Amino acid sequence: MGGLDEAKLRALAGERSFERGLAYVDAVSGVEVGDGWIRASVRGTERYEVELRLGGRGKPTGTCDCPYGQEGNFCKHLVALGLSVIGQETDLTQRRTSARGRARGLDTWLTGLSREDLVALVREEMAEDRQLRRRLELRAASARGDLAEVRSRIRELLDIGPFAQDGYVEYADARAYADQAGQAVTAIRALTASGRAADAMALTREAIGFLAAVVESVDDSDGRLGRIGGDLAEAHHDACRAARPDPDELAHWLVTHALDDAADLTDIDPLDYEDLLGERGMAALRRYATEAWKANRTGWAEKHLMRRLAKSGRDIDTVIAVHAADLAPNGHTHLLIARELDSAGRTAEALEWAERGIHETEDLTTVDTALVDDLADRYARTDRLADTVTLRRDHFAARRTPLTYQQLRAAAEAAACWPAEREKALALLRADAERTGAHGARALVEVLLDEKDVDAAWRAAGEFGAHDGQWLTLADRSRPTRPADALAVYLRLAARLTRETGNHAYDQLVGLLLSIRDCHHRLGTPDDFTAYLTDLRTTQKRKRNLMRLMDDHGLSVP
Repeated sequence: MGGLDEAKLRALAGERSFERGLAYVDAVSGVEVGDGWIRASVRGTERYEVELRLGGRGKPTGTCDCPYGQEGNFCKHLVALGLSVIGQETDLTQRRTSARGRARGLDTWLTGLSREDLVALVREEMAEDRQLRRRLELRAASARGDLAEVRSRIRELLDIGPFAQDGYVEYADARAYADQAGQAVTAIRALTASGRAADAMALTREAIGFLAAVVESVDDSDGRLGRIGGDLAEAHHDACRAARPDPDELAHWLVTHALDDAADLTDIDPLDYEDLLGERGMAALRRYATEAWKANRTGWAEKHLMRRLAKSGRDIDTVIAVHAADLAPNGHTHLLIARELDSAGRTAEALEWAERGIHETEDLTTVDTALVDDLADRYARTDRLADTVTLRRDHFAARRTPLTYQQLRAAAEAAACWPAEREKALALLRADAERTGAHGARALVEVLLDEKDVDAAWRAAGEFGAHDGQWLTLADRSRPTRPADALAVYLRLAARLTRETGNHAYDQLVGLLLSIRDCHHRLGTPDDFTAYLTDLRTTQKRKRNLMRLMDDHGLSVP
């Protein structure tokens, strides 16, 4: 049976899926063996239908209708089926031989039936199998050219009514609905195959619209309706290829569809129809897209379609015009235009648009920082160092953060003017601190710490305030030279942590205690630390994890 073994299953599925499949072997049921295939059901989150194909010289393959399997993966359910049949090689060989015999016997019997008996048999099966009846009704309507009947049946297949409760198809029923909706795709493809491609094209468009109208009323967590949307898109393309519709009409529909909500369902790309549209159709496509964009220059779908078509035709000016018609107030669109111009080798124009983005942003606190960085890089590449400093200075003045300070410093150092710029920048940060206190002082303390000016940072924190993280950094950096000041910080932070529980708080507290011990050592006051530690262990003795952690770090009382 194709030499199936555990090694092949592991290679096909990967280690993770193989290991997970081991737990599903007992969930395999209804095993059916055919000539080169094995089918079964596997109970997972729900019941999935799986099929292994083992014949031929190639490696085994399989399909499963679970979400992971539908993406083309060899899933854990296929592994479970494979494991369930390994070790039954003799039995499977016999069952395969029996399957061949049954198939030949069935074919012989059907061939020998009279027309009347065969019709009676089909009618009997249709009475028992509703889905078979529906499929045959569709084929019959198609064969006799009854488009109205085919349309009616397809609408029935896409109707959520039989599956919905209070107008919504829940997850438990979504699979059954998707299976039924998939039959509509099969029916449409059958029309194309039978020479009725024009009808198939029209019905596909109707089906797309109908499915798009109900998709929000279905719990499509597994993405089945999305796949059906993709199947409808393929069916439409195939029908168009066979029917060769009028290029102007096709172009109009493609644009209309691209601007409709149904576009998200099918993901139809108008450019995929370029060979069917021809030169005349592509001209019509661009004309209709332009008309739609002019009627709604700020619409996302209209802009996306226009840019897509313009880029395909390497029409950079149209791409820029689309962007320019809806400029973002923070300069982001200016940046996009500059990048498009760069890609076209029009660097001078790109620079103009980048500069426009800065000048036309009324409030630099809201400017797209990527635009500032882009323009600064352009200035730096052309040795316009003074302009780089001016740009960074203006941005820092608008957004006084440690990052904009660092960027100003880098620009000013490159231009050999940092001392003067530093003095003015620090003056702005001090003014913020004086006006808003600790909140405004955070940036000042942060930049001074970044510059390793610990004494100035300590003075600023003492005068205006700082957050606990900055105080801890100040204490850590100052401990060798001002242990008494550092000790006061550590004690305050430790007092807060003694009121908290949890291993994270305990880790932080132990780190502070080690720093407190070091400060007392530097100050020559080890007895004071012993007294502090004794009192702390007494008041915190109920926190067993903390006591254990302190012992592990040598924070025990002698």
